Amino acid sequence: MAMEPLTVILNFGIFPVEHTCDGADTSPEITILGAKTPYLAIVMEDPDATWGTFTHWIVWNIPATELIPEGLAAESVLSEPVEAVQGTNDSGKVGYTGPCPLRGESHRYLFRVYGLAGPLDLPPGADRVALGRAMGDTIRQYGEAFAAYGRTVEAGPPRC
Repeated sequence: MAMEPLTVILNFGIFPVEHTCDGADTSPEITILGAKTPYLAIVMEDPDATWGTFTHWIVWNIPATELIPEGLAAESVLSEPVEAVQGTNDSGKVGYTGPCPLRGESHRYLFRVYGLAGPLDLPPGADRVALGRAMGDTIRQYGEAFAAYGRTVEAGPPRC
């Protein structure tokens, strides 16, 4: 069975400061078009991180929607503004952790959106590996978007 595409739209190509460690560190708005599945999952990763791919955000069991609003709370189970379950990112925190590359570096951040055939039986706070295993053969659609963020040498301490 061929994978159906999802269109993933960020309202930026370079992260606005409010979505990074240099600002409020709030999750960005994401537009998702073409969902034909009942559930969505999102993974945000930094493939340019110094020690390998760094997972900034994993969220799943989102009832299909065209808009993920910005500023989702850092809680493992959300009931509003969207229903969702969030996992533990590579910072060891539940929810979103924004871009924070080393001073003087610019990294790309990949938002992967999966259309799922049904909800995942995965406990809140699970990690990226567990999410990948749980999604397995339930993935029916896929889409992605990139954005970049760079920090000047004068910026605060690095986090990834």
